[in-house]
This record gives sequence, structure tokens and C-alpha cells, in this order.
Amino acid sequence: MKIAVDAMGGDFAPEAIVEGAVQAAEEYGFPLVLVGQEDRVWQELTKYNAQHLQIEVKHASDVVDMHDLPSVALRRKKESSLHVALNLVKQGEVDAFISAGNTGAVMAISKLICRMLPGIDRPALATVLPNINGVTVMIDVGANVDCKPLHLLQFAVMGHVYAKHVFGIENPRIGLLSIGEEASKGNILTKEVFEPLSKSTLNFIGNAEGRDVFNGRVDVVVCDGFIGNVVLKVSESLAKTYGLFLKEGFSKNWLTKLGYLLVKPGMNAIRKRVDYTEYGGAPLLGLNGVVIISHGSSKAKAIKNAIRVTAESVNHRLNEQILETLTQCEFDVKSRAKATSLWRQLKDSIRHEEKKKGSEVKEEKPPAESQEKPEKAEDQEMKKSWWPLKSRTESEKISENADFPQEVGQKAEQEQVPEQPVLRVEGQQTAVQEDAEEKKKSWWFLKRTDEKDRSAGDAAILSPEPQLRELEGEQESILSEQTATIEVQERPISMNSSEITANHHEEEEPQKEEKKKEPKKKKL
Repeated sequence: MKIAVDAMGGDFAPEAIVEGAVQAAEEYGFPLVLVGQEDRVWQELTKYNAQHLQIEVKHASDVVDMHDLPSVALRRKKESSLHVALNLVKQGEVDAFISAGNTGAVMAISKLICRMLPGIDRPALATVLPNINGVTVMIDVGANVDCKPLHLLQFAVMGHVYAKHVFGIENPRIGLLSIGEEASKGNILTKEVFEPLSKSTLNFIGNAEGRDVFNGRVDVVVCDGFIGNVVLKVSESLAKTYGLFLKEGFSKNWLTKLGYLLVKPGMNAIRKRVDYTEYGGAPLLGLNGVVIISHGSSKAKAIKNAIRVTAESVNHRLNEQILETLTQCEFDVKSRAKATSLWRQLKDSIRHEEKKKGSEVKEEKPPAESQEKPEKAEDQEMKKSWWPLKSRTESEKISENADFPQEVGQKAEQEQVPEQPVLRVEGQQTAVQEDAEEKKKSWWFLKRTDEKDRSAGDAAILSPEPQLRELEGEQESILSEQTATIEVQERPISMNSSEITANHHEEEEPQKEEKKKEPKKKKL
């Protein structure tokens, strides 16, 4: 077994990294490959007389800083220690890789070079926290800030394998980190994950609250990387603060100092359990290779323990165990993934239907306008029917010209005023029609007069008040004796004689009043 170590990663690189590698090589006897700037690495190795140890140095010109973006480290620093070491893992020259450098860069480059295990979508960091009965595995603690339900299901499988094969817990109890033990409590993510986890073959005991991380109720805590990293950093800070409180309390006077001497062995044991350097690093599970990420502020002790944890991961064949366990839970995970996609498809279909209905409502307006068009056409036809000189044929125009002189028709056309409806009686040839025919002849006769008499005839025609009054009197006498129909513009309307008389009188009165107001025209 050979392990590659990132000699340029971490706040205290390369000094602390080289020192920890030398200690691990001396204590465990593992062959190591230090990857980094060759001159600086050899400069540190000469301090420890490490010529007899199985330590190699692989040159890498670029260095990925802690503040570099993962995209920058991935694209612009292709000769960095991360690229070189992970290519060694991919090619099979080394069995695992350790880095205390930029976590985001390590994850991005590892995923690109080593690829993922079949059935795993994203890698996850699994760390170890102390509890009353032993340890608690928390996954994920920072690799994935935003997760989907399927990702948490895969994290549960990887956490189960890690707790079982590395720490010897036969049937790890898995809890989903939430704000309450009830299934109804939590956010949308935890509520969607609860049901498939409870139906899986894993030992899922339900939701786990924050206090369950340290009281020993669960062995594996599943959460997204955002929550997990917050819990991890708060725990580290709390342990450090509590240690400072104890130190301050024991150093007040000689009596408290004497008491510290009595409890020192117990205090050292407690400090060892809560010290993150004792656990070395967190494995990045789910990759097609073993990758361990240590704390950025790791010193020699943490690097030495990280190398130990890496060797344990390689010996326990974690990747093979993950694939085997994932196969057993494959039905539950995939069925839930399908259910989630179907649910999303249902949502999309509902939204599509709503949009479709909205578009149909909007598209209903043009038909309404199209329905109005026939009405407008009818109105135009009605208007045309009121304008006989425009809408009728030439023969009809000639007959109309027989009733009215050409000058009157032109005047009516210019003023755009509809003609007076002519009252006619059905069933017999009335005296009114006979008089109208006689007057046609008289009008045609006036047209054929000489130029001298035409002006006088035109003036008489332009003021046809006497003729109209005679017609009105004759029509009133006829309408009082028999029923009639009003034919307005070739549309006969049947009604009683009394109704026709009443309507005619109503129309007649305003016309008479208007005629009285108009000044009388002098006859020529």
C-alpha cells in the first residue's frame, strides 16, 4: 500500500506536512509519496534524516491556496500538487491521497479525475464526533452545501458502511438531523427523505435532534454539508472554549492547582476524546478512489493520524462495501428518485395546464371580435339599405330617380341623411300609388322643359312641401280604414292600422315642429 500526501496543502505547509509524514512512516511503516515543490520538500526532509524511510518526492510546480476558487484551481493550476497526486491515484501508482488544503478544490479536482462510484451522484465528507458511548459519524460536513433527497439517501448508505467497517458498529443506527423527532417536523428536504429512509433496509430510527449528536442515541447523523459544517465548527469551538474555562478555573490559587494535579489524568483523557487531531481527517466517500481531507489548521499530529485513517479505509475496502450496500438499497433509492421526478413532472404538467388555460382565455378574445364582424357587416348592410343610391343596381337607381329628382338624390347623398320611408298598402293598388305615378310623369315632364322653365321647375322640386302635405293627408285617411304594413327599404313590417297611425302621428309631430321653426322658402 502506498499513500500520496499533498505537501503544499494547509496553513502550516510544507513544514507540518513533512513532519507528520515522517512520524507516520516511522510509526506505521507505510510507503509515502510527498507531492509538491521538490526543493522545499527536500529542504524539510533533511531536517529529520529521513533517507532511510520509504518516502518519495514528486514535483508539482503550482500551489493551490486556501482562498483560490475551485474553478481557478481546476482550470488554471493544472500542475498543482492536487492534480499530480490525484492522477497518481487514477493511474494506480498510489492507493490513496491525503490533503489538508482547499476543500472545494480537492472535491472538484477529485470528482473530475477520479470520477464517482456507480450509483453515487456526489461525494460526501464523513467526520467523527465523540459521544457518551463512543463516536458518532456525521455525513456530510461541508462537501455539498445544497442537496437533493436522493443525495441524502446515498449519504446514509455511505455513512452506514463507514461506521460499520471502520469503527466496528454492527448495525449502525441512522438518524436524520432535524429540529424534532416527529416525521412532520423539518424542512422540505428532510420531510422528503424521511419516508424512503424508513422503508429502506438501513437501521433508520427517525429524526435526530442536535443533542442526539453527542448523547449516543444515534451512530450516524445524515445532513447536508451546510448544516453539518456548522455543527462541526460549533463543536470544535465549544470544546476549545470549555478547555479554556477549565484552565482558568484551575489556575486561580494553589488549592485549585492542587485539585488539577489530582484530576489531570481524567482531563487528559477527555481532551484526547474531543481533540480533532486524534481523528486525523474526514474521508471523501463516493469517489472511485480513497481521498482523505484533513483540517486546514492540521499540524504534524493530525497528519500522522490522517495517514492512519487512510490506511484503515484502504484495508477495509470501503468502496467495494459501499457498492454492495448500495445494491441492496438500490430499489428504495431509485424508486424514490423516480417518484421525485414523477412528482416534478406532475407539477410541471399542472403548471403547463394552467398556462394553457390562461392562453386559451386570452385567445378567446379574437373569436369575440370575429363574432362582432358579422354584426358590423349587417350594420353596414343596413346602412347600405338606407342609402339606395349607393347600394342598389342601376335599374333600381332609375326607379328611384323616378320618385325623386336627381338633384334631391345628390343632396341626400351629400348630406348622408336617410330617405323618408314610404308607406304602402298591401293587397290592392291604392290611390296614393296612382298619384305617385302621375307625379313621376310630371317630374319627368319638368326635366324635359326648356332651359328657361327648368330653373323654375327645379326650385319647385327642391321645395316639395305642398306635395308632401297632400300625400300625408291621403295616407292618414287610408290607414284609418284598413290594416297595412310598413315597408322600409324593401322590408315589410305588418301591423294594425291603429298602430301605424299612432306611430305615424308620433313621427309627424316633431317633423311639423321642425318645419314651423324653419323659415319659409320663397317660391320662385
